[in-house]
Amino acid sequence: MNPAFSVIFLTTLIGAAQGLFLALFTAQSYALFNLLPMQSSRAFYAAGVLMVLALSALGLFSSLFHLGRPERAWRSAAMWRTSWLSREVIVLPAFMGVVLLYGLAHLTGWNPVVSTLADGILIDASVVLGILGTLLAFALFVTTGMVYACMRFMQEWHSPLTVINYILLGGASGFTLAAAFASHSAPELVRFFTLWALIITLLACVSRSASLLRNRGLRPMSTLQTAIGIKHPRITQKSTGFMGGSFNTREFFHGQSRATLRSVKWVFLAAVFALPVMLLATSLWTGSPGVLALAFVVQYLGLLAERWYFFAQANHPQNLYYQAVA
Repeated sequence: MNPAFSVIFLTTLIGAAQGLFLALFTAQSYALFNLLPMQSSRAFYAAGVLMVLALSALGLFSSLFHLGRPERAWRSAAMWRTSWLSREVIVLPAFMGVVLLYGLAHLTGWNPVVSTLADGILIDASVVLGILGTLLAFALFVTTGMVYACMRFMQEWHSPLTVINYILLGGASGFTLAAAFASHSAPELVRFFTLWALIITLLACVSRSASLLRNRGLRPMSTLQTAIGIKHPRITQKSTGFMGGSFNTREFFHGQSRATLRSVKWVFLAAVFALPVMLLATSLWTGSPGVLALAFVVQYLGLLAERWYFFAQANHPQNLYYQAVA
């Protein structure tokens, strides 16, 4: 496939936003059970939520460049019964709305107690909103991943690993960003976020490596013979049948060499996994905020390369017919 940078930015930005929100609410949940110090400053959660909303809004803005008629974007939600894309379009603003309410609950201090657990733990409005936001964050991961995983004819995407990778890669970037953010506003949470960022990054490395190994062993379900309905054992294509390029030759193949694909693969493996793990581990020893910020920047740039590779590696069946160009 020909990777669209608008979709690359959309999926990586909202993935980091979801991961950051999950990090914020995870810290609040730990503090609720006295496993971490409770943040007395309202600005910590408010600023974190502002970052979540900013990343989500940037992702939404970038997606507009993928639309032929942006003014009709609202129609993309009409097919929610059958389309994972429509479900994603519905879940994303719902997630942003709940996150906004979560941030306002912390900022304004309007946090009425909703329930009290048996051991005296108070469940206030922010906790309820945090739980709802967490459910929506995972729902958004699933709907985004299933946009691609549901396509049976795209073998590289049609796997549970696609959804798992979206969850883990978004979580890794979000927790890494949370660690960098906490180093300036909540130093007592830095080690917590950094350790979780390390764990999720390593899990994401295992999952993404598994998908690479799986895709390497795939064989096309169709052949040139089945594509054109001729059973002759030797068929050679000499031309695409066009005097020039077409939508098919532009949109369903990236036009890059195998060497370029291999280079991008090793770049994202280093930038998403190897380098951030080393930087995160280094920060545990040095406590340097700059190292954590660098870890997020490197990892996010690596995610851009990873997402480009994710789209480029997928081989659309129509390329069997257009292989003289592809």
